[in-house]
Amino acid sequence: MLPLAERLRPKTLKEYIGQRHLVGEGAILRQMIERGSLSSFILWGPPGVGKTTLARIIAQELERPFYTLSAVTSGVKEVREVIDKAKRFAAMNSGLFGNKLLGDEAIRQEEGERRAILFIDEIHRFSKSQQDSLLGAVEDGTITLIGATTENPSFEVITPLLSRCQVYVLKSLEKEDLLELLDRALTKDEHIRSLNIELKETESILRYSGGDARKLLNIVELVTNSGVKVIDNETVTKQLQQNPVAYDKDGELHYDIISAFIKSIRGSDPDAALYWLARMVAAGEDPKFIARRLVISASEDIGLANPNAMLVANACFDTLQKIGWPEGRIPLAMATVYLATSQKSNSAYLAINQALELVEKTGNLPVPLHLRNAPTKLMDELGYGDGYQYAHDFPNHFVKQQFNLSSVAVYGDLERKVKKVAVSPGSGRHMIEDALSQQVELFITGDIGHHEGLDAIDGNLAVIDAGHYGLEKLFVPYMQDYFARNLPDIKVETAQEKSPFCVI
Repeated sequence: MLPLAERLRPKTLKEYIGQRHLVGEGAILRQMIERGSLSSFILWGPPGVGKTTLARIIAQELERPFYTLSAVTSGVKEVREVIDKAKRFAAMNSGLFGNKLLGDEAIRQEEGERRAILFIDEIHRFSKSQQDSLLGAVEDGTITLIGATTENPSFEVITPLLSRCQVYVLKSLEKEDLLELLDRALTKDEHIRSLNIELKETESILRYSGGDARKLLNIVELVTNSGVKVIDNETVTKQLQQNPVAYDKDGELHYDIISAFIKSIRGSDPDAALYWLARMVAAGEDPKFIARRLVISASEDIGLANPNAMLVANACFDTLQKIGWPEGRIPLAMATVYLATSQKSNSAYLAINQALELVEKTGNLPVPLHLRNAPTKLMDELGYGDGYQYAHDFPNHFVKQQFNLSSVAVYGDLERKVKKVAVSPGSGRHMIEDALSQQVELFITGDIGHHEGLDAIDGNLAVIDAGHYGLEKLFVPYMQDYFARNLPDIKVETAQEKSPFCVI
C-alpha cells in the first residue's frame, strides 16, 4: 500500500490545499494556468507545503510532457538526456509539421503551449556545472523549468539561471489548511475511513506537524496504524515521543535564527536572546559560529558604551574552546545575557562606515606633510614632518592643533579625573550655575569670562573654553549627522562661516 501522503496527493487544482496567494482566484500561477502560458520559475518553501504536487498539477492542467529529475540522484548526463527528449518532442510538434495556415505569432504561441516541463526537485543541490547545463534549454525555450527548493535561491541558484526564472514563495500551511487536510485523510482515504477513528483533539497533531502537510499525514498514518480508535493530544504525544527540531545549519532557517538572536541582544532582551540561543544549541549549531557572532555583536552593538563586552565575548570564545561541549553552552549563555543587558553604542560601527564612505568619495588624498615621517635627509629637506606638534609635550597630552581651534582656555585642576561632563556649543557663560547644580565635574563651552572661571573653580568645576566659534564648528557636523540618522525625512542644510574675529 502506498503511503498516505501519496494516496491523498491532489491531482487537480481544485483538490490542492493552501498557497492561495499563488493559486487562488486571480493569483499569478492560476492566471498562467488559465492562459496556458507558462514561464520558468522556482518554488521556494519549507518541506511538505506542496511544491512537487503543484508542479505536477500545472503540467496536468496544461497537458504538457512532464519530466522529473532529482538533484540528489541526477547529474549533467541525465539533464542532457531530458533536454534531448524535449527537443525531439518540440520538433515533432513544431510548426514545420503542424498547421501551416497559422501565422508566425500563432505558431510560436502554439509551440509554447506544447513545451515540455522539466521539474527538478531540490534544485539547490545541483552543482554549478549542473545548473549551467540548463541555461541554453531554458533560454531558447526548449523546456519550461520548474525548480523546487527548501533553501534561499539567491544563495543556492546561480545568477544566470535565477535571472531567467521567477521565484514564488510557498508558505507553511495555516491551521485551517491543516484541519481540512486532516478531515480529508479521515474521511476520504478508504483504509483510514474503514478504521472508524474518532478525532477528539487536534492541538498536538497540528503542533507536531509544524505547517508541513506531509508530516501531518505521516503522523495520522503512524497513529492510526498503532491501533488507537481515538486521536487526542495524549495519544499523539505518546506515539511521537519527541518533536525533532527543524533546523538546517546551511539553510535559510540558520540565517533567520542567528539574525533573531543578534537582534534580541541589540534590543536588550535577554530572555528572547536566550530562547534563540537555545534553538541553535538544541539543533546542533556549531558553538564557535555562535561565539564569533557574540564577538561581532560586542564590537558592533555594545562598542564604546561598554568596552568590557569585547573582553567578555572573547573570554567566552576561549573558554568554549577549552571546555568543549556540552558545558560550553554555559559561557555562551553568560555572554549572551551580559551583552543583552549591557549599554549599547554603535558609534565605532558608524564611524568606520562613514570614514569608508569618505574614502570612496575623496579617493587617494595625499597625507599632509606635517603628519609624514622624515626617515631620510631628502624627506626632511622637503618639509616632511614640519609643523607637527607632539601631543605628549603638552599639558594633559593635549594639543589644539588636532582640532584646528584658534585658542583653548582651561579653568580648574588640569590633572583632575572626571566622570560627568557637560557640553554647550557656543556661549555657555550663563550656564555655570546650571552645571554646578547638576554636579558636573567638567564643563566644555565657549565665551567664559574671568569671573565665571573663578565661580567655576570655587564650585570645584573644571572648565574648558574652546571658543564660541570653535565648538560650533565641531558640533555642527555632529548635529547634521544626528538629524540625518534620526530624522531621515527632513532635509538638513548647514552653513558654516568663518569666524568674524579670526585674525589673518
